Amino acid sequence: MEQPSSSPLSEREVIYERVIDAPPEVLFRAWTEPEFLKQWFCPKPWSVSSAELDVRPGGCSLIMMVGPEGQEFPNRGIYLDVVKNERLVFTDAFVEPWVPSEKAFMVGTILFEAFGTKTKYKAVLRHWSVADREAHQKMGFPQSWDIATNQLIELVQGMGLAT
Repeated sequence: MEQPSSSPLSEREVIYERVIDAPPEVLFRAWTEPEFLKQWFCPKPWSVSSAELDVRPGGCSLIMMVGPEGQEFPNRGIYLDVVKNERLVFTDAFVEPWVPSEKAFMVGTILFEAFGTKTKYKAVLRHWSVADREAHQKMGFPQSWDIATNQLIELVQGMGLAT
């Protein structure tokens, strides 16, 4: 695994924040239950064909993303920290318990903070290098996350999960 960059963390991270009209427990379910995650996780016309989520510290995840032409992109990772309805921390540095990936890219933290009846939703993505952060931004982050978050909001409101 590549060593972390000597660049300051602020140069290697990207932060995305929104206030969402749904309680934290609903958004946590949408992130941790495969049948929900598959419906919103990728901005259309991308999709998720399958999601295997072992949501616990050390648990594996495999989210199979599918591009517009049908090409498959497996997104493997490990959960580092899970606090129900509050926080998910994951990394792609491992593909299964303590088996390193070929190329570590980032550590992601998703925070769900109660804000009245709503949630302060925050994604903090910390990359190994400035080049990794730039590559992530070229992939469309944070714009793609904004689209996916809009799909998340539609899901929780449309399925009655927000009640």
